[in-house]
Formats: sequence, C-alpha cells, structure tokens
Amino acid sequence: MDFSIGGQSGTPSASSPQATGTPTGGWLMTAVAPWGESEEDAFDQCLVDLGLGDCRLVQVKGAMLPMGFSAEQPRPLPMGSLVECHFSVAYSWDGGTACAGAAWARCNTPEGEEVAIVATIATEEDYEETELLLKRQMQRRLASRDLEIIEHGIAVDEITAAEGHWGGVIAALILPDSLGIGGPVGRVRESSSSTGLRSAGDGGGNFSL
Repeated sequence: MDFSIGGQSGTPSASSPQATGTPTGGWLMTAVAPWGESEEDAFDQCLVDLGLGDCRLVQVKGAMLPMGFSAEQPRPLPMGSLVECHFSVAYSWDGGTACAGAAWARCNTPEGEEVAIVATIATEEDYEETELLLKRQMQRRLASRDLEIIEHGIAVDEITAAEGHWGGVIAALILPDSLGIGGPVGRVRESSSSTGLRSAGDGGGNFSL
C-alpha cells in the first residue's frame, strides 16, 4: 500500500500566513524518559526535556490548527507561560518499549483557503510501525476534509524503560503564542535537561514523497 501524501518536507516555511492577529507558529519536539519512578514522574521528566517543565499546558484536541499556522524553530519559553500543545504520550515498564508521534500539515481547501491540521499517536508498536500508523492517520484526515497538502512535518520517538522503572515518551506540537492569554510570566531559565530531547528533524522520518 502506498502511504505517500505528497507535499514538501517539514522544514520551517518562509511563506506568509494568511491570518493576522495572534501569532500561530509552532514546532514539533519529542522527548524520552527511561528512569521514571511512576508514569507521572516519567511524564514530568519528558516535559522538562521538551522545555515545557516551567509552563502551564493546554492540551488541545481535534485536527484543526489555528488559521495562519507556520513552522518555527524551537525557542525557550518563560516560566508560567500558557502554552497550547497537541501531544501524545506513551509509557512502558521494566524493559518494555512504547512509541509516540505527532505530525502537522499545511494544506489548501478546494476553495483555495490555506489551513493546517495535526495528528498524534501513541502505541506499543516499534518505531517503524508507529510512523506508518501516524502517516495513515494523517492521510485519512486530509482525505476526509478534501485537503491538498502544501508542506508537512513529522516526529516519532521510541522509549525502552530501564529495569524496574517506568519509561515515558512524548511527541508534541507546541504553539506557544496561539492563545494570547495567560497573565504575567517570568524569565527564561537555562535548560539543565538530559539527553532525552529530540527536535522534529531527528525525532522521526518524513512523509514519503
């Protein structure tokens, strides 16, 4: 079966969004934590590695992204930031494995409007199978909305839990400025996270062209 959905690879685009007002840029990241004392601890370690440990998260459901979405390079976020986040998280225990993935696509509607959609997935499958399932999910979302893809990004990662510990993996699309609310924020702290962080470029493959 051909899982190609076309479009350009997911590097940040220089094109100008159609929508104006609140900025709607974002980026894909993945993080893994193999030494969790619990699922909650593994999740928190992943958030710190993603650069979201000092943020307040709003997990958003649904396929549509804000109008005018564009890919950006990751940047540090101030303490207390209120951040829109589309993410999936998977856990494993004592040597087990799990995977998580996230993807976005900028598209045109049949009427010529530019929109963007997102898909996330969490599995107990291996990296390759999870990436394939995520591509199929994105393909179905494009088809059900009759969208023609312009460009896309995808990130998938895999965790193997340490012996006697919980492992966690998160794949996230982070939109730090889309909400335009949240109140006062603090300074940006220097990161002291471990090596579990992956950017979209090395966190998982890309859609077949």
